[in-house]
Amino acid sequence: MSTEATTFKSVLPNKAQTTTNPGTIPVGNKKPDWLRVKLPVGKKYTELRGLVDKYKLNTICTSGSCPNMGECWGDGTATFMILGNICTRSCGFCGVKTGKPETVEWDEPEKVARSIKIMSIEHAVLTSVDRDDLKDGGSIIWAETIAAVRRANPNTTMETLIPDFQGDTKNIDRLIAAAPEVISHNIETVRRLTREVRIQAQYDRSLEVLRYIKSQGQRRTKSGIMLGLGEKKEEVFESLRDLANANVDVVTLGQYLQPSKKHLPVKEYITPELFKEYEVYAKSLGFKHVESSALVRSSYHAKKHVN
Repeated sequence: MSTEATTFKSVLPNKAQTTTNPGTIPVGNKKPDWLRVKLPVGKKYTELRGLVDKYKLNTICTSGSCPNMGECWGDGTATFMILGNICTRSCGFCGVKTGKPETVEWDEPEKVARSIKIMSIEHAVLTSVDRDDLKDGGSIIWAETIAAVRRANPNTTMETLIPDFQGDTKNIDRLIAAAPEVISHNIETVRRLTREVRIQAQYDRSLEVLRYIKSQGQRRTKSGIMLGLGEKKEEVFESLRDLANANVDVVTLGQYLQPSKKHLPVKEYITPELFKEYEVYAKSLGFKHVESSALVRSSYHAKKHVN
């Protein structure tokens, strides 16, 4: 599952934890000021919130308590999750339930397209749980959802934040053929921590998925990294280089926050200065867009990443 679905209702680890990484501060009982979130406000946000409640629309923005919801909705951007809310994988960072997923709802593409139309969304981000239980990995529903959104909302642009589909190019090809403006797949963390953070995923497989998508003519590709899990600065630099070498166009870096006591603890808080250093370094590698700050999540400023 992607970081897009990670909740912001963070449970802070024991304040006795310390860090030796420069550019970070130890985790304590009080969050740094830069992680304090203002409540969403504004006419556009109020209107969309009313529509979501009235029609019982399912957005990751609301279910994940995203701190950027007001800003994104005000800009006409929202994120929707397809293929249910139970994931076949058990990543240590993700708040989505793990287990046996429910039966595929074949009318879901039309429901998502309707939600986007009701909300008058200008840029939609679509994501999903991992469906390793399905032979197609859910790629058929993915492609049909993109097509349904296009039919109902011809002026809406789309980003698809996809699983790795276990590296199966036949399933990935369905997404490429559907031609969303942006295809995104998050590596989530640095190479050394991948086995702990993304138990059923593989660092190099994710890179190969991104490289393959770009090689098949996809105009915009994107990936994201969570920070604060104990990674070293040089490891982050290495991951940024790996993404650049995979010809990724857009990269996002944000602070990891623990969804519950059952999930991996936050090891440290990344300072705004270090986020800025990562941004400068990423831009030096040639990425077309870089988002790097504590509250950044995959869909943050997503509308800008189309061009």
